[in-house]
Amino acid sequence: MELLTKNKPLTAVLAVLAVVGIGAYIYQLVGGLAVTGMSNGVSWGLYITMFMFFVGLSAGGLIVASSASVFHIKRFKAVAMPAIILSTVCICLAGMFVLIDLGGIQRVWRIVTGPNLASPLVWDICVITLYLVINVLYLVNMRRGNDHAVSIISRFALPCAILVHSVTAWIFGLQIAKEGWYSAIMAPIFVASAMDSGLALLLCVLAALKKARLFETSRELMASLAGLLATCIAVDAFFIFCEVLTMAYPGAAGAETLALMTSGPTSPFFWFEIVGGLVVPFLVLVFAKNRERTGLVVGASVLVIAGVLCKRLWLLFTSFIVPNVEGAPGVLSDGGWALLGSYVPTVPEVLIVLGVVSVGTLGFMALGSKLLVPATETERVSSRAAAAAEPDSDFEPLTA
Repeated sequence: MELLTKNKPLTAVLAVLAVVGIGAYIYQLVGGLAVTGMSNGVSWGLYITMFMFFVGLSAGGLIVASSASVFHIKRFKAVAMPAIILSTVCICLAGMFVLIDLGGIQRVWRIVTGPNLASPLVWDICVITLYLVINVLYLVNMRRGNDHAVSIISRFALPCAILVHSVTAWIFGLQIAKEGWYSAIMAPIFVASAMDSGLALLLCVLAALKKARLFETSRELMASLAGLLATCIAVDAFFIFCEVLTMAYPGAAGAETLALMTSGPTSPFFWFEIVGGLVVPFLVLVFAKNRERTGLVVGASVLVIAGVLCKRLWLLFTSFIVPNVEGAPGVLSDGGWALLGSYVPTVPEVLIVLGVVSVGTLGFMALGSKLLVPATETERVSSRAAAAAEPDSDFEPLTA
């Protein structure tokens, strides 16, 4: 357990946060979801935000690892193991947040015995389960060195990674009662943001592992992944531009929602995502010299991750600002009727989220210590020579 023992202060802090989070969750089970800031007016909160966020973060690792086989991008094979570990941990955390948000977890078995096949939530549970199984099979066969099995699994992993984010998007996009979610391109937006946030997290993890001398990633490979990240950021920005243009066009039905996005209560999250999560990282990574500097790559990656988290926040909460039916009595709130709901995360919610993230971090550190072997200088030279001799694809993102 090298990662855990070499970082004892961090391990201790994460362990304490995990225990506190478990205690807060037990408190929530006893008191019900009333202990959270959610209500009839704002029925989804921090848990669903983090669910969307971690589903997206799980994408980058699996897509990078499977691309080595599917698209014959051999250089990505060198980081396949940490990428799959990261993907597996993130999808587990996403599933945990769904279960926590359900409240009555003791009745989860009803999803299996009486599923509503028309519900996107049931679709999502099925595809997340499949996604997790594929990750575990990928991890086991990579550990065993079974390249043939890994190659076969990769063919299923890539479409499954796209599907899991599409189904998550459909949970929102198919709800016509919420104007801010009802969009035909919700799934492409989710996939694009999942790609850039997941890839950004992978770059941060690879840099941390290299600094800890637990896993070696060449500067050339980091620069190549950074170039791919710049491409993903550009695609994500394009989809958001298309959505905003459609909403802003004179006479469009989404003008009111756009006004809330740009100048309403959730506007700080929107503008940080646009400026800090898209424009600034792209301007940094679009230049080849910057992509060769690990500090700049990590800094841009952190901004991308923070920007996507802000996107999840404004995407979720903007649609709760306006009531479904204006002029109606409203929703029952604190014993009376209210037209609008309000939401502020409570202490138990924040502690539970910190606890879940801490458990995931400890899980990654434990798996990393077991599955990632520190490379000696001789092994590094040998692996670089093998990579140079191995034919690669013509794929080279933003090399100019």
